[in-house]
Amino acid sequence: MATRKPPGQSIRDFATWQPVLRLLRAAEAGKAGAGPIRVAGRIGRGGWSLALPHPVPPPGRALQTEDMRDEFDAVERVQAALAEADVDDVSFSAEIGPAGTAVLRLLGPSPAVEPGIGTPHPGALVLVEGSLPEPWRRLPDPTHEARPASSADPESLERTLRERLPDAVGATEEEIAAAEARLGVRLPEELRVLYRVTRARWEDWGDDYEAADGVFEAVRCELSSVDDLYAAGASIRHCRWEFAAKEAVVTRPDAAVQGVVGSPGWIVFGENGGGDRLAVDLTPGPRGHTGQIILIGHEESVGAELLADSLTDWVLDRETHERRQRGEEPPLVAHVNRARIKSVREAARPGLEVLSIGAWDGAPFSLAPVIGLPRLRTLAAYAGTLADPLEIAELTGLEFLELGPQDWRVLLDADAVPRSLSAASITAYGDHDPLPLVAVANEILALWDRPRIIQTVLEGDLGPLA
Repeated sequence: MATRKPPGQSIRDFATWQPVLRLLRAAEAGKAGAGPIRVAGRIGRGGWSLALPHPVPPPGRALQTEDMRDEFDAVERVQAALAEADVDDVSFSAEIGPAGTAVLRLLGPSPAVEPGIGTPHPGALVLVEGSLPEPWRRLPDPTHEARPASSADPESLERTLRERLPDAVGATEEEIAAAEARLGVRLPEELRVLYRVTRARWEDWGDDYEAADGVFEAVRCELSSVDDLYAAGASIRHCRWEFAAKEAVVTRPDAAVQGVVGSPGWIVFGENGGGDRLAVDLTPGPRGHTGQIILIGHEESVGAELLADSLTDWVLDRETHERRQRGEEPPLVAHVNRARIKSVREAARPGLEVLSIGAWDGAPFSLAPVIGLPRLRTLAAYAGTLADPLEIAELTGLEFLELGPQDWRVLLDADAVPRSLSAASITAYGDHDPLPLVAVANEILALWDRPRIIQTVLEGDLGPLA
């Protein structure tokens, strides 16, 4: 008879958390005198954030896993419980008395709250389910006047590719038509030619990696198969609300590529080996060409880089990088702080979409200069930088608001939180106790009847400090 495997630790079992709490208590010992110790952190299935010191390895040797074995073992115990509960991550706060008695509070998760970054504090609060920041909703402008570049030469391209890939298996017209039907667009003739020469299916190469490398070398990228072509819409660029809401979409009159997050006309056909996507562009900018080759960078959230005016130019290694004229950027995003713009009035221009008020040593700012601006949708302000937080109630077009807990408290007490918001964020710095932030977050979530951050209280005894 088979032996039944004992069940794993539960995420709601105090014993699951004991090793982590003991490590945190040891790290804080001596800092709080004889009183209780408060610790907090976040553990996820893919990483963790704990205020633990790391040992210094001997000279000439890097820090190794064994140097942090206690931390890894303690975290893995919690991660196993997260996996068993099908929970991605959890924040926690604990108060540990001098004798070792502990009250542990597990915070969340909530489907309406993004995880914090390297902190137990809540991330962005998504107040409207499924909502996206404005740049992620923006479609490219119509490009009815755009035409292929004069360098686009399907015949020359096909001849070159067949010389380079004499034994390649090409796609049939039916396979190309199926790809077009799936994408909802007609592929440019150059891309059709490419796949007529090679359909780039791994099954055609078998275990012959040299054949695959030969195709990639011939087309100067890691070519996707005809079945794997896809449109690079905005959804391929996941970005957290608090960052995405501070982006802006702008396409300059002299731009070859539209400055959007994504486009149904960016047809991805390969990668460069470094995580960046190559696409043919069917929705070019005012100075661009239909079918130009662009690079969609994995480190950027908006826009793409022009690589070549045509697929022919790309394959023949005739790159045409976009020449950007340096000048004053459109005033869509303004950063008011001691290093940039020095006043809200200076930032207040009719096209302003995003106002971020950062570190500031002077008197707090009034928001009066930006009240009534038609496109202002994002406001982020450091704690103490607003003279009167209630002025925010007059910014009727806000979809994202980022404030410190004290300013949120003012708005909540006055019932003045803008109901136009789709998302919000509470900013706190350093080792700020997450419990007050969770309380504020839950008040904001309640205004939209969104799922709250649930607190689970566990009590236990860690024993005397070793």
